[in-house]
Amino acid sequence: MSELAPSQASGKTFFGHPRQLSTLFHIELWERFSFYGMQGILAIYLYHSVGEGGLGFSKAVAGGIVGAYGGSVYLSTILGGWLADRLWGAERTLFYAGILVMCGHIALALVPGVDGMIAGLVCIALGSGGVKASASSMVGSLYEDEQLRPLRDAGFSIFYIAINIGGFFGPLITGLLQENVGFHYGFGAAAVGMAFGLWRYAVGRKALPHLGAPLPLPASQRKIAVAIAIAIVLGIIAAVHFDKLQLGNFSRVLLGVVILATLAYFTRLLLDPKVDANHRRYILAYIPLFAAICIFWAMWFQIYTVVTVYFDETMDRSIGPYAFNIFGHTFIFNEIPVSWKDSLQSFWVILFSGVMATLWTKMGEVQPKTPLKFALSLFILGLGYLCFVPFIKTGVVMGLFVFAFAILLITLAELLLSPISLSFVTKIAPEHVKTQMVALNFLGLSLGFTLGGIIFEKNYGVSLAENTPFDFTSLAAHAAQQPWLDHLLTALQNDNTANFYILVGGISIATSVVLMLIVPLLNRLLKGAD
Repeated sequence: MSELAPSQASGKTFFGHPRQLSTLFHIELWERFSFYGMQGILAIYLYHSVGEGGLGFSKAVAGGIVGAYGGSVYLSTILGGWLADRLWGAERTLFYAGILVMCGHIALALVPGVDGMIAGLVCIALGSGGVKASASSMVGSLYEDEQLRPLRDAGFSIFYIAINIGGFFGPLITGLLQENVGFHYGFGAAAVGMAFGLWRYAVGRKALPHLGAPLPLPASQRKIAVAIAIAIVLGIIAAVHFDKLQLGNFSRVLLGVVILATLAYFTRLLLDPKVDANHRRYILAYIPLFAAICIFWAMWFQIYTVVTVYFDETMDRSIGPYAFNIFGHTFIFNEIPVSWKDSLQSFWVILFSGVMATLWTKMGEVQPKTPLKFALSLFILGLGYLCFVPFIKTGVVMGLFVFAFAILLITLAELLLSPISLSFVTKIAPEHVKTQMVALNFLGLSLGFTLGGIIFEKNYGVSLAENTPFDFTSLAAHAAQQPWLDHLLTALQNDNTANFYILVGGISIATSVVLMLIVPLLNRLLKGAD
């Protein structure tokens, strides 16, 4: 029997699940409060002008940076998974990583300019990777008992609610502060949220399973590990010093690193003599699912790029004005903050994740298998982005209710894949690399987010000037004198933007169709695990 069985027997549960889920629920909630609060204002901080408190990057560069940052967060789950499996165990790794996340938000809040952005994003990326790999692995460990295994998917869905409660309130607070007092106050609120989360975790961590590293690193190899770490850091410093690694090429370098890391992970897992035949078969089936995960997140990521730009510059966000006073400061509402778009997405998750958790619990053994859930998620994701196309093509501004519906479709797609993929890898993972298998799942997000940033940077806002040899500046000046030509150029730009949405939606739906065709094969390979 699992050590969790007594708590179940005594009636001490958390919504019918092991009580320890509560502690993990709350640390994830506050970590996500800080993460999504910062993420909600990051893109506009990058592309808003210096006069508006931003850094003044172009939208294309800003999208690439946001994608590279997101990719770095999930790439660092490899490091977090390795530290949990080989050195500290998942529980200690989670705590130390949370401290690093808080330091990153403090840097963004207090250090101005590009230096503060780089220092803050590096700390947050490294720390968030450790939090995500360790927390998800610990949630999976709560359901090892045979009596609790049927609750696993529902447990991860409840855990996913924590992510989105934080994701809902984080952008509300940071967006309000960004609109009224400045970006750095928004970043400061994220730091305060993470500090509170660490305090809450410290209170409840004694009740968690304090399992050591499942595959501890021998003392003789620790010096080698330290030497490799120092070599990597020195290599990065040298690459930056000699201009081999810059903001302009970081996304592409990162994408190459993530692809190599992915290939290395799968090769190691498939050749590991400790992996038995059944688990090797599961890992083979996971390869096409992993590819689908990467494509899903590359397309889903555009909610932080093209959808953010649309909500910022095209949507009518006017309200009020309303005014209210907090701690002696008067906050005035003239329009909905841009970051509240992310709160809307989290609101839909909160509303529907509980419904879906209940649905999977009620359906039990007759619920769709993981491959079919993934295929459905990609199809619905494509429909969500295609909702924007007729409005952009016609120049009609999308209404708030239609916008909310499009975000709902994107959210339902996420709920069919994200918590399910976390649950799935804990089912198929060999015991001695469970945390690292969770990290491999997050590597799919790393690859997807990085690729998504590159896709946006290279394809969004492609204008007539970039495809013709004549002087676009002169033509634009002439257009100011010719209304018909001005309308033509606007229509061409609208077509370019609409084509980007069609590209994203089309890739999503095409991937769904391909995955649907191989669902029967994948179900056979996963028999006994899924």
